[in-house]
Amino acid sequence: MDYKELLKKLIEAVIKENGSDLHLSNGRYPIIRVHGALFFLEAMPILSADDISNMITEILTPEDKKLFLEKKEIDFSYDTPEARFRGSCFFSQRAMGVSLRLIPKKIKTLAELNLPPSLETFTRKQQGFFLVVGPMGHGKSTTLSSMIELINENRSEHIITIEDPIEYVFQKGKSVIDQREMRIDTKSFPAALRSSFRQDADVLMIGEMRGLETIATSVTAAETGHLVFSTLHTNNAAQTIDRIIDVFPPQQQNQIRNQLAGSLLGIFSQRLVPRVSGGVIPAYELLINNNATANLIREGRTYEIQNVIETSSREGMVSLNKSLEELVRLGEITIDNARKYSSYSKELNI
Repeated sequence: MDYKELLKKLIEAVIKENGSDLHLSNGRYPIIRVHGALFFLEAMPILSADDISNMITEILTPEDKKLFLEKKEIDFSYDTPEARFRGSCFFSQRAMGVSLRLIPKKIKTLAELNLPPSLETFTRKQQGFFLVVGPMGHGKSTTLSSMIELINENRSEHIITIEDPIEYVFQKGKSVIDQREMRIDTKSFPAALRSSFRQDADVLMIGEMRGLETIATSVTAAETGHLVFSTLHTNNAAQTIDRIIDVFPPQQQNQIRNQLAGSLLGIFSQRLVPRVSGGVIPAYELLINNNATANLIREGRTYEIQNVIETSSREGMVSLNKSLEELVRLGEITIDNARKYSSYSKELNI
């Protein structure tokens, strides 16, 4: 079998069907995800263990395949003439498996992503810390890339991204952008972050907040004149702040509360909700770090942050429920899906 040709056909199928993911598993047809639902490609052959091993040989470099066999899992990026993918190879019941997430070559604008124009405000800041949060697979990296591209288009800055792996590849703009990938360009997030202080960086984009050292260094960077963007797998603003603080030992938590209260710009939480007309549309929550928010962070009263968001719409804050209610009013999503994606469904005004 020509595995390079098979991979090409599978990638063409993902693109043609407007899919987001491709899954290759032993003893199954190839599977693609389209708008959240999985579909078996029954026109393709059922894949054997040997088929998947041979396709992995096509996808991974020899060095990465060796590392995969040693570690039993690996994350990577995969470029083809047709598309770019973020990938993961793994073992399941001693058989190899592959998951590939499609990364569009063109970085969409905030408007094209149906995101609020208020996000542009944060790209104009000179320093501070901004987080995009939400569950896995709900567009955090896409939102972050759109914001970085805004800076690239409008400002002359030195932008350093630290990613595992690199997803969107930025083209030449007004900014100088250095994209660093784990294993290939750096040994670790903390090491890359520390070295960025000596690389005359203005803007840092950290693909994901991982561990105490990465979080501590990121907050310090935001305090010392850098504009820092990152993501976390959390559900809302209050949970995000708690997650950051809880990473630290008790004796350091007051310090990190004060640092976060002073450096945080905002937290944007998003969900991709099935659209009535097909596809998905984002519903979101936006917390802006005003005086009230900063005081609650310092005093450890994060449980009151939701109330600040609900009562601060004039300052630009948006609650997830208000976003969902507006999408229902516009006929973009169903009432059932609004309730499904809300954290406080009983409080929805629909």
